[in-house]
Amino acid sequence: MRGTIQLYEVFAGSLEGNPLQDPSTRGTPVYLPPGYANGEGRFPVVYFLHGFTGSGVQWLNATAFTANVPQRLDALIAAGTIPPCIGVFIDGFTALGGSQWINSEGIGRYRDYVARDIVHWVDRNFRTLAKGSARALVGKSSGGYGALVISRYHPDVFGHVASHSGDAGFEYCYLHELPQAAGPLLKAGGVEPWYREFRQRAAATKMKGEDHAVINMVAMAAAYSPKKSEPMGLELPIDINNGRLKIDVWNRWLVHDPVRFVPKHLDAYKRLKSLFLDCGVRDEFNLRWGTRLLAEEFRAGGLDFVHEEFEDGHMGVNYRFERSLQYVVPRLERV
Repeated sequence: MRGTIQLYEVFAGSLEGNPLQDPSTRGTPVYLPPGYANGEGRFPVVYFLHGFTGSGVQWLNATAFTANVPQRLDALIAAGTIPPCIGVFIDGFTALGGSQWINSEGIGRYRDYVARDIVHWVDRNFRTLAKGSARALVGKSSGGYGALVISRYHPDVFGHVASHSGDAGFEYCYLHELPQAAGPLLKAGGVEPWYREFRQRAAATKMKGEDHAVINMVAMAAAYSPKKSEPMGLELPIDINNGRLKIDVWNRWLVHDPVRFVPKHLDAYKRLKSLFLDCGVRDEFNLRWGTRLLAEEFRAGGLDFVHEEFEDGHMGVNYRFERSLQYVVPRLERV
C-alpha cells in the first residue's frame, strides 16, 4: 500500500446514552494518501458507510485473492486513476447488528453521529477541505441506504453521494423476510427471549442460517418502528402468532423507504454535485428493483446522476466501489 491507514478511537457525543447502551467511542480507520505526511496541502474526504452487521474495522479485513476497499482506494490513487483523497471508514455497529444510519428512538442518533461528530472530528484532526463540495458519502447495502438518508437531510455536508445496493423498495427487500422471522420468534416466545438466546449462542458458537432474517427484522423494527412500551422498545409489523401483517406498523416502515421519501425531497437531492446508484441484477434481496424505482424518480426530477447494473448478486461485490470512486472522487472540489 502506498498510502497509510491508522485506527483512531473517536468519541461521538451523539451516541451518548443511546437506548442499546452501545459505546459512544468508536474505532475508526482513516486512510491517508501517499505524500500526506510530508506535505501541507489539503484533501477532499470520502466517508464510507458499511452494511448491516458490519463495523469500522471490518473494512480492513483481508480476503483471499481479492483486495479490500481501502486497498482498492489506494491502488486507484497510486495508479493516477483518481486524485488523492482521505478515506474515513465509519463504525455504525450496534447490539442489533446495525443502525440504518438514521436517528431512531430505538437505536440512537446515528445520522447526527455521521454528519456532525465524525465530520467535525475529521476536519479538526486532518488537513481537509471543510466544505460539502469536497466530501463524498459512499455506502453499500444498509450503508447505501444511509448515504441516501443522510444526504436527504444534509446535502450541505456531503455534496457527493454513492449508494451501492442500498435498501429501497421495502415491499421487495423486507416483506418476504417477515414470515421467516416470525417462526423463530414464535418458537422462542417473543423478541426478548429469542434475542437473549441468540446472543448467547452466537457468542458461544456462531449465527445459524435462519438468524439473519430474524435479527435483520428486529433491527429494522428498532430503526423504523420504535415503541418504548413494547419488548426491546420496538414493534414488529407482523403478528408472530398468526402471521398477519400489521398495516399501521408496516406503514411506519414505508415512511422510511427511499422509494417513498425521495420524490418528496427532490429539492435536497438536486443540491448534490454527484449521485451514483448501482445494484446487481441477481441481488438476493431484490434491491435491483428498488434501485430502478429510485432511478426513475431522480430522472423524473431532472437530476444528473449515474445508474448502473452489473452481473452479480449482493455479496462479495466490494469491487464495485472502484466504479463509484472513479466517478465521484474526480468531481470532489480540491481548492
